Formats: sequence, C-alpha cells, structure tokens
Amino acid sequence: MKATSTDRHSYRVLLLLLLLSIAGLSVQAQTQSIESGTFRLHKFEQPIGEESYTIRRDGDSLVTTVTFAFTDRGTEVPLTAVLRTRQDLTPVNFSIKGSVSRFSTIDSSVDIKDHTATIREDRATREAAVPERFFTISGYAPTTVQMMLVRYLLSHKVSGPLHTFPGGEVTLEHRGKDKIRTGDKDVELDRYSVSGLIWGRESLWFDQAQNLVAAVTVDAEFDHFEALRDGYESALSFFVTRAVADGMAALADTSRRLSPERKGPLVISGATLIDGRGGAPVPDSVVLIEGDRIMAVGPRDSFAIPRGATVVDARGKYLLPGLWDMHSHFEQVEWGPTYLAAGVTTVRDVGNEFEFITAVRDAIKEGRGLGPRLLLAGIIDGESKTSWGLIRASSAAEAQAVVTRYHAAGFQQIKIYSSVKPEVVQAICDQAHKLGMTVTGHIPDGMNAIQGVEAGMDQINHVQYLLPVLRPRTFRPLQGAPPPPLDFQTPEAQKAIEFFKTHNTVIDPTLAIFEWSLHPAAKPFASIEPGAAKVPPQLAGAINNTGVPEAAVPQTTAIMERYLAIVGALHRAGIIIVAGTDQVVPGHSLYREIELYVKSGFTPMEAIQAATLVPARVMKLENEIGTIEAGKRADLIILERDPLDNIRNIRSAKTVITGGRMFDCAQLWRSVGFKP
Repeated sequence: MKATSTDRHSYRVLLLLLLLSIAGLSVQAQTQSIESGTFRLHKFEQPIGEESYTIRRDGDSLVTTVTFAFTDRGTEVPLTAVLRTRQDLTPVNFSIKGSVSRFSTIDSSVDIKDHTATIREDRATREAAVPERFFTISGYAPTTVQMMLVRYLLSHKVSGPLHTFPGGEVTLEHRGKDKIRTGDKDVELDRYSVSGLIWGRESLWFDQAQNLVAAVTVDAEFDHFEALRDGYESALSFFVTRAVADGMAALADTSRRLSPERKGPLVISGATLIDGRGGAPVPDSVVLIEGDRIMAVGPRDSFAIPRGATVVDARGKYLLPGLWDMHSHFEQVEWGPTYLAAGVTTVRDVGNEFEFITAVRDAIKEGRGLGPRLLLAGIIDGESKTSWGLIRASSAAEAQAVVTRYHAAGFQQIKIYSSVKPEVVQAICDQAHKLGMTVTGHIPDGMNAIQGVEAGMDQINHVQYLLPVLRPRTFRPLQGAPPPPLDFQTPEAQKAIEFFKTHNTVIDPTLAIFEWSLHPAAKPFASIEPGAAKVPPQLAGAINNTGVPEAAVPQTTAIMERYLAIVGALHRAGIIIVAGTDQVVPGHSLYREIELYVKSGFTPMEAIQAATLVPARVMKLENEIGTIEAGKRADLIILERDPLDNIRNIRSAKTVITGGRMFDCAQLWRSVGFKP
C-alpha cells in the first residue's frame, strides 16, 4: 500500500518525538544526581536550622549545590553556594552568597581558567595565579563545601598546607578514629582537624565512604557552631567533648614546647613590684616561687636566693599580679594561649556550652591543655524567639533543677539571660544562694536593674542595663538626636546609686565591646585598639570591618560618653567594678577595658585592681590569688614599661607566669597566629 502524505507526516512526528526522547535521556544521564544529604545546624548545641545539598554530574563536571539556613536569636541567616569541579574534584568555579552570621554577609565567586583565578568579593575583582593543587572555599559554611575540600585533599593525597581561593591556606590532619553508636549499630569514624578556614582548629568526622558526619567549629560571630548529618544528632555531646579533648591535647604539646619542665625554685629578681594591694611600688624586688606558690616577696636584700634556683633578671621591668577577664565567652581552645599571652591568668566564663566549657576547665586544671584558670557562670535563659543556649527555665521547678545541675558540675555562679521570666529570676537566685553560688547576668525583658537586684541578682553584666534607672522618669528621647549627658544629681540617679551601693552590687561594664560596636566606620578600629592590627587573617575582617555610618556618629559618640560617665560615677560612689570584655579582640580587649576605666576617672592603680584584686574578692578567692604575696598562687606578669606612669603600658607584657609555669608572651601570641 502506498503511504499517504498524512502517514508520512505522522511518521516524521513520531521520529522527532523519539529523537527528542533519546536526547532527553542523554541529557538526564549527563546531569544525573549522584548524592544528596542534610545536616542539622546547631549553635551552642541548640538546633537552629539545616543545610541540604545535592551533587550531580553535568557532562565532565560535578556540581554541588548547597542551601544553608538558620535562625539565630530571631535573625534569619540564609546562604547558598554552588561548587563546580572536574571529576577529580579540582574546582572550576565557586559562588557563595548570603549571610554567615546575624551581622555579616558574603557575596563572592571564583572562576578558574587557564591557570588563572578570577576572584570577585562583593564588587571588587582581582586575578591570581593558580597552583597545581588548590581548592575554593570561604570560611566555616557551608559544611558541604568543607566535605568536598576534605575529599579533594584525601583523593589527591595532599600533605601540608593547601592554597585556597578567595584566599588563605588550609591544613588537614588526621587525628585518630572514634567509635559511636547510632541506632542499633556501632560506626567507626575518622577524626580530622582542619586549620586555616577559621581562627584556630575545626574538628570533622567522616565515615568510611568519606561522608561528613559531624563538624564542630565556630561561626562568623566566633560562637560555638555544630553541624551533624541526619541520624547522628544523639551523639552531639560526644562530638563537642571529643573536639575539646583533641584541641587541648594539641595545646598541651605547645605548652611543653614553650615551657619545658623546670626543677627547683624560680626567682624573679630586680623588677619594680606592683603587688596589687594599692601601696607604693617596691623597686629592686625579689619574688621566690616554688611549684605553683609564691614563697617569699620583698626587696632584693631581704632574703637570700636559694642555690639551684632559676633566676629571671627583671631589672628595669615591672612585676604585676596576673590579670582577670570577668566577662569571657571562651569559644575555642585557642583562647587559652591568647589570654596567657596578654597576661590574663584567670577568666570568668559567663555563658557557654556545658560539655565544652567543663571539658576545657578540667583539661587546664589537670595540665592537659594550655590556658588561664577558668571560673564558670552557667547560663540560663527562658523561652522566646531570641533565646540563647540550650539550658532553659520557665518555672521555679525548672530553675531549681538547672541551678542544681550547674552546682554539681562545679560552677561558681549562675548567669541569667534576657528571656528569663521575672518570676523565675527569684527562683534561680534563691536556689543559687541556697547552694552557696552567686548570680550575675543580663537584666531580663520586663525588669529593670533595681528589680533584678531585688529579685536576688548579685551582679550585673553590661553598663547599658543601668541607664533606665539612672535617668529621670520624665526623660523622653528625641528621634535621631544624640542623647543628653546624664545628671547624676537627680533623685532617680541618687536613689539608684545608693541602692546598688547598699546591696554591694557588682558591675562588669564591658565598655570595650560597646566602643567597638559604636565607633565610626571611617575610623580604623586599630587606631582605637592596636591589637586589631595583630590578629590572624581569619579574624581581621570580622573585627576591623565594623563601625557605624557617618550620620550616626554624633549619636553613638554621645552614647559611649554616657557609658563612660556611668562607670565613673559608680566608681566614685564606691560601687564595685570588675573588668570584663565580652570578647572583641582576643586578649587585647582587656587592655582596652582597663584603659577606658582610667578614661572614666579611675587611677591607673584602681584600674589595675579592677582586673586583679577586686575580681578575686568578688569571687571569694582573695586569699588565693589577686595580689603578689607569700602563700598565694604564682600568677604574675612582667611588663616592659610602668603602667602606673601610663596605663597604656599595661600592653607591654613580656613574660607570664601561671601556676608557677613561665611563658614568653611573644611565643604564645605566635602559637595561635597573632603578631606579638
């Protein structure tokens, strides 16, 4: 039978459909999805979001697409990334856009062509030569890109630092194997340490198929951050505790290298002694140390130096008690060497992950790490969209239970956070006092500072919580205008000051962090805080790319002046002030806090005592530390210049002695990537 034109048309249509179908199958084969997964994201062990990824073949390439999002204290932090590599995981291009914290964003890309990388960071573009081995990654997030980095390093058998784009070098170290139980089976995981993506070390765990299982790191706010693959969340506490032990083990090696074991007494000879008690300095002094104790203190001719002693010639230098930071969040093990490098030998941590901070404290105490003595305030928050941390109390019964748990774990204090209900504050304070603990913290929403102290709070963190009770009741802010200076002679101010004095309320103002957040963006922060120019590259952007726009400067300058005035007025009234930083520039910001106290009206000696003797008294340890006296713990610092002549000389720490062990400050700074 002869085919008709209609038949021929139908045949052509069918043939076209068949060809299209075959082509579609071919495209589908070329872009086949080969892997996908989900990670649960945590901050301070609190679930806050998730990350999902897919990996697909696209011709000769592998394309990894990642969606990362969490909500931190009511603020959404979304991020997307796309990584295209060759089959051997060598990057071809990489793009990342979104937020990496509540306060910082990222928008960058890297394109590789003909051994040249074209790098765009926001609107700035540059080119760089590409070495034989490299990878494209930017910071701690997304977790999936870290997984691909490790797979690249393992498959290419890279040892030593690997160059990364947009910039930096990353080093991978296999730290051992761990067994965990998930579901009804035991799983063996490889534990790795990654250095170079953040300041310090990250801990990553991989299964035998090179799937990332868990990451313990910090985010762009330097807060604890954890990512766990679906099915492994029950092991979160294990991963956090194991990461601490691993990091502390590495620091213990550093400690032994920088301060080898010493036999016999240690003598600091010839320094001008500023013992912290407030008296006149003692020139040409001698301090005798045996073990971790000060055995004798006095002028050089007051006693003989024992035979066989190690003698440190400190002529022309100044000897002070070790410093305290009374408002720390010890987020990483690297804070330990940093604090010691700054001469800080005691730290009060006022809010952290339970497993992390107890493990760090115990490792330092038992000589399995490196860092200052840690005193702990266990954080408690209530339930709200802005809640922080994992430990909450919404009733008196819950308050009693969590306070008791902290006490049993050796915490000295409780820290109240912003969402605790007013009626629960008193239950927390009552239980803490019953157990011999004190209470510090924020003034929760719905209360003022006087009400917080009336409910039982012994101490208050941050100067801004005092402002509402110092202002006249008739005060009304003018929209957009700088706030007027405070009048401390008003009835409200006088009543509040007398109230805090009568109740022996302790204030840690944290002026340094307010100065950082309120300074003009046009003014380099390093011109205010010289330590900002000495931080590792991974910290530089977050610390230095800050400040307020020009239009806001008059208002923020007036706010900072008001905070300084409050601290000065409280000090003149005899209210207890202790020095604390709330982070900012690790180690260095305690210097700035002390300098700001002098600016507010303290004498240099009073400012030094706010970071030595006064916090020791507040924490009921004045018989143990805080001054240089016989019988006390050997926590001391040697300065190159006289801090009583100029308080900025507090920055000239040369040597730190903690528990009788002596360290060179410059070596400690270098050990964690800082410039001395």
